[in-house]
Amino acid sequence: MSAARQLSRHLKELRIHLCQTSSASKGAREFIQANYTTLKSANPEFPILIRECSGIQPRVIGRYAFGREEKIILSDMSSNEVDQAINSLAAGPSTN
Repeated sequence: MSAARQLSRHLKELRIHLCQTSSASKGAREFIQANYTTLKSANPEFPILIRECSGIQPRVIGRYAFGREEKIILSDMSSNEVDQAINSLAAGPSTN
């Protein structure tokens, strides 16, 4: 799985927000259960924050230099789609 790779030098922090029970967060929960240990082992000094909150819309937030942040909504995504979203953030900030 690509989650095992090093996260980009552009990315300073990764936050994942999800609900412990909602079906919309199922893919995010599965991604964390299957990949968190590997991802953290590949990036031991990198801050990866998991925040659980009842009823919250699942999302992943990447923080870059100068406080710039980008968010991707993870509602109803599969574990593989969550992985793709994280890889998208790791590739660097969008130029919009």
